[in-house]
Amino acid sequence: MLPYGRQSISSSDVEAVTAVLGTDWLTTGPAVTRFEDDLAAVCGNPAVAVTSGTAALHVAYAAAGVGPGQDVVVTPLTFVATASAAALLGANVVFADVSPDTGNLDPDAAKAALTPDTTVVAGVDYAGHPIDAEPLRSLAHEAGALLLEDAAHSVGGTWHGRPVGDLADLTTLSFFPTKNLTTAEGGAVVSPRADLVAGARSFRNHGLVRDKAEQRFPDEGPWHQEVHAFGLNYRLPDLLAALGSSQLTRLAAFTARRREIHARYDAAFADVPEVRTPVRRDGAEPAWHLYPLRVLDGRRRALFEYLRERGIGVQVNYIPAYWHPVFADLGYRRGLCPNAEEYYSQQLSLPLFPDLTDTDVDRVAALVREFFGHSA
Repeated sequence: MLPYGRQSISSSDVEAVTAVLGTDWLTTGPAVTRFEDDLAAVCGNPAVAVTSGTAALHVAYAAAGVGPGQDVVVTPLTFVATASAAALLGANVVFADVSPDTGNLDPDAAKAALTPDTTVVAGVDYAGHPIDAEPLRSLAHEAGALLLEDAAHSVGGTWHGRPVGDLADLTTLSFFPTKNLTTAEGGAVVSPRADLVAGARSFRNHGLVRDKAEQRFPDEGPWHQEVHAFGLNYRLPDLLAALGSSQLTRLAAFTARRREIHARYDAAFADVPEVRTPVRRDGAEPAWHLYPLRVLDGRRRALFEYLRERGIGVQVNYIPAYWHPVFADLGYRRGLCPNAEEYYSQQLSLPLFPDLTDTDVDRVAALVREFFGHSA
C-alpha cells in the first residue's frame, strides 16, 4: 500500500538521535535548546518545543489565557484538536466557515463570529496553504483578541515573503511522521511576544517557578520551587529534539520536493473536468502537506475505494470538527458551516511525501484518470 504520507529518515537523523543516548541529557537538555533555536531561525520568532501538535495548541491557548466564559473562533475544516484544546480549557468554541477555494478560515465569517468574549481567533493553514493573515490579524486585534495560526501543515512556507511563524500572535506546529518534518511525536509554539513565550514555557513544565526573584514564599533551600498556575508536562525529550534539528537541515529540500509533486499532480489533472485541483493564492508559497483533490458530483467515496483497492492509500482530511459526537452533544448541528461541509464532501488526499517518486505520482494520477474514463 502506497501511503498518503510518510516520514523521510536519513542516516544523519539516526546518528543525531543515537548521539544523545551517549550524553547525560535525555530530556530538558541542550538538544531541546538547539532545536528551539533552529526552529526560531526558520520561523522568525522564539519557539517552545512540546510533545505534539495537540500539546502545542493546548499550551498556546493556555498562554493566551483562554478559559471559562471566553469564546474562541475556530475553523471547522481541521483535525478536532484545534477546537478541542480550547474546549478543554473551558472556552466556548465558535465555528466560522472557510473560504471555498483554499479551505482556510474566511475573514468575513470570522468577523461575523466575533463576540465581546472572543479571546482567540484560530485559523488553520489547510493542506499547507497559509491563512489570510492580514485581515484575520486586524479583525482579531480590533476585537481585543489574539490570532492563532495552526500551522501543523505548513512549517517552511511563506505568505507575501513572511515565514509561517511570523504571521500571527501565536503559531503552533506539529512534527508527526506524516508532517513536513518529524520528531516522531512533537510540536512547538512560536510567538513574537515575550509574555506569550514565557507563558508557553511555564505551562509545558507544570507551571514551575524556580527563579527566586519571582517566588512568593521563603526559600526552603536549593530544591525550592513553586507552582503559581497549573500546567502540564509537555516537555519534548532531547532524543526527539535531536531528530528535529537534523530534519530541519533538509526542510528546504522537503518543501521543494513537495512542491514538485504538487505541480506534477496539477498537470496530470488539468484536463479532467470531474475534479478540482488545489488553489494557490497570489503571495503564497505553501510548504504543501497534503494534495487535497476535490472530487465533484458525489463520486469521492467511489474514487476513494477504487484507489484503495489498487494499493493507493488515499485519505480524507477532515470530518468537520463539529460533526464529532462530542460537539454534537454540546448542541452543535450539521449545516453550521456550509462551505466547510461541501469542501469535506469532495476532498481526497492523494499521496504526498518527499520520497514519493515521479513513477509513483504518475501511477496515482493514471488511476484517477482511468476512474473517470480518461486515458493516461
